[in-house]
Amino acid sequence: MLHKELKPFPKSFLWGAASAAYQVEGAWDVDGKGVSNWDQFVRIPGKTFKGTTGDVAVDHYHRYKEDVQLMAEMGMKAYRFSVAWTRIFPNGKGVLNEKGIEFYSNLINELKENNIEPVLTLYHWDLPQTLQDEYGGWESRKIVEDFTNYSVELFKRFGDRVKYWVSLNEQNIFTMLGYQMAAHPPGVKDDKLFYQVNHHANLANASVIKEFRKYVPDGKIGPSFAYSPAYPYTSHPKDILAAENAEELRNHWWMDIYAWGQYPKSAWTYLENKGLAPIVEEGDFELLKHGKPDFMGLNYYQTTTFEENSIKGGVGAGEMNTTGKKGTSKDTGIPGVYKTVENPNLEKTDWDWNIDPNGLRIALRRITNRYHLPILISENGLGAFDKVEDGDVINDDYRIDFIRTHINAIQEAITDGVEMLGYCVWSFTDLLSWLNGFQKRYGFVYINQHEEGNHDLRRIKKKSFYWYKEVIESNGEKR
Repeated sequence: MLHKELKPFPKSFLWGAASAAYQVEGAWDVDGKGVSNWDQFVRIPGKTFKGTTGDVAVDHYHRYKEDVQLMAEMGMKAYRFSVAWTRIFPNGKGVLNEKGIEFYSNLINELKENNIEPVLTLYHWDLPQTLQDEYGGWESRKIVEDFTNYSVELFKRFGDRVKYWVSLNEQNIFTMLGYQMAAHPPGVKDDKLFYQVNHHANLANASVIKEFRKYVPDGKIGPSFAYSPAYPYTSHPKDILAAENAEELRNHWWMDIYAWGQYPKSAWTYLENKGLAPIVEEGDFELLKHGKPDFMGLNYYQTTTFEENSIKGGVGAGEMNTTGKKGTSKDTGIPGVYKTVENPNLEKTDWDWNIDPNGLRIALRRITNRYHLPILISENGLGAFDKVEDGDVINDDYRIDFIRTHINAIQEAITDGVEMLGYCVWSFTDLLSWLNGFQKRYGFVYINQHEEGNHDLRRIKKKSFYWYKEVIESNGEKR
């Protein structure tokens, strides 16, 4: 649809930015914090770029007041952050660490004092290592009780001040990279276990949302899903079917459960025939139906294009680009189901991620039409190599262009009828980019942190900082 005029952004629109505990906090063993799966995983040689760890990250734990003041200077309306489970329960359960509660309480108060809405993520990939050692973490149904108890503690402590909550961040990504590609902890390749782990995570998500209603009745909660809409490579029906297969197995498999408490039929049938469907126990689907969220959290970075993949000799698992050397990623697929293919209509980042702002509009419309839920964009941003020029100037016009075109797509989607709650850019400051180290920068604020040598962690405002400030001040009109 082409619109002559676009609807304005809602007056209550939450213009914000985001982060995650392991990627920004540092202080990995300070004030009673326990060891997470990532604290251990990064110490395995060859797992991260140049052996980078989050031991210090960008030291947000000690510098949160400085960071919040920068947010206030920008005029941010919302800040999405995650809580490190091991700061609250060092062993995942049992003894509570009041020092951890104190840190997040202080952070929340600092945000509120500066008129910034806290958006709290319960789980952003940092699992207590003791739970992984004890029963395999997400591999066991025991995780449902422990994750629920941890979450309820946060509801009780912070529910009076925090009204927006994200339950699980990118469940599809942490399970895929952890259990299909062995690129994230626990470093396993087991398709059957991958689907079982996801079922346990679905149960945990539903359990937490069910409990949330009791403790924060005036709040809103939902999962953040990493949605990459599927495109067919050509108009050939075989490519269209491949894209449909991908949409069901890579997207609907999660979002259908979140919204409706049921798995998509054709995907379930395929996995059942392959012996990969998860074991479902009595009462599971009843619990899942209690997990209907208040909104769908959307982490959008790119679309993916698919074509037919033959059963015999078809393409299997590919390779990720974690170096920033453009063109080093390789197509991936499931023989007989689909394979990825390069989209000739799209530019790519240095990490081979497609740049497709129209895909965001498509994602917003697909979610709206299928699930009839409001949407919070909980992540969207550009990872790039940033250069500090003389006078501490960082001209990241490429980031401004990226975010501007995606904001345009959001406004077009609003005009299409999509109900939007807010937009959290990934990320506010530069941070540790998991496998990519500190070289892949996302922030409005540059952090003087690198893989080699000692650095002072100085905060430097990029050109995009001042640009986004004007966007917020004008409620999206000036961009």
